Amino acid sequence: MILKNENNYTNLFEDVRTHVMESAEKLGSSGGAIFIIRNDKIVTESYFGKQSNAKHARDVQVDTQFHIASVRKAYIGFAAAYAIYNGYFSIDDPVQQFVEDSHLSAYEGVTIRHLLTHTHGLKINDVNKLVSEYKPGESWAYRGPSIDLLTMIIQKTTGLSVAEIIKSQVIEPLGFQSTEWIRMSKPHSKIADAIRDADNPFWTETDVVDGSGMNMYVSAKELALLGYIHLTEGKWGGKQIIPREIIRMATSIQTPNPTLPIQKNGFLWFVKDTNHSFNQVGDTIPKGSYQLLGYTNVALLVIPEENVVAVRMLNRYGSSEGYDYLSDIRSFGDTVYKCSIKSTIQ
Repeated sequence: MILKNENNYTNLFEDVRTHVMESAEKLGSSGGAIFIIRNDKIVTESYFGKQSNAKHARDVQVDTQFHIASVRKAYIGFAAAYAIYNGYFSIDDPVQQFVEDSHLSAYEGVTIRHLLTHTHGLKINDVNKLVSEYKPGESWAYRGPSIDLLTMIIQKTTGLSVAEIIKSQVIEPLGFQSTEWIRMSKPHSKIADAIRDADNPFWTETDVVDGSGMNMYVSAKELALLGYIHLTEGKWGGKQIIPREIIRMATSIQTPNPTLPIQKNGFLWFVKDTNHSFNQVGDTIPKGSYQLLGYTNVALLVIPEENVVAVRMLNRYGSSEGYDYLSDIRSFGDTVYKCSIKSTIQ
């Protein structure tokens, strides 16, 4: 482990712990975890509750792996940046040159950049047909087809799956032990259950482990360390183990028309620009910070200006009635930032 624990700072981030515990209670999570890195030191590492609601459930602990839902897009964005950096395709290449059904009018004008920034306009309609919701680049919508296309294009051009790229470029060099795509028919004992409504239409289970599915499970520590390798722009233990340009591509605004009042994205990361009511990133958080949020209420936040990475892990899939997830996640980030400023003063 290249980072040391800095116990002197733990109390300064107590407000973050309180915030996460309150969110866990509102949501009905069986347990959770918090992991915060500040100035190259671990300043908060906290585990609470159980991995499930079962009678003899395992305690949440350092090796507990949570279903990270859409936070997996940090890994897909990394794989896309790796492919572009190594010349397999370019960010403004048209999607039509990679798909077999290139004749479909929905693909017209759509580029890799549009897929990465949720500005592609593609959606599956009520009769399971791919259609265009708006002209590429002119609006923003969080839709599934872009992820399926990206993972397919990465595989087709590099000859490697997203999972294979992440394994060779991230998992093995960093020595990760608790980052994996799980065959969901064969879960192991370190996995936290996703507490969910039985009729939740978004829940899917798959045994596909190539990085294309929503079955990625990661420990709080290793998710924070993924954020940390982004914060350091690829440096680990004083060595440049990931090319700096891969990280910079992934975490800087790549939205085709950044003047539009829409969410701003890097390579799937939400990047803070200006404040909007629809932002995921807190209002007080400085420009250039970036974050991903998962439907399991997992969050990974990086604030370069304060040299901070913050992770919250919960295991509630979806939201409870009356729970405002946007307000809650913005508040989480703002609380992290407020505590970071306090630690600077002290």
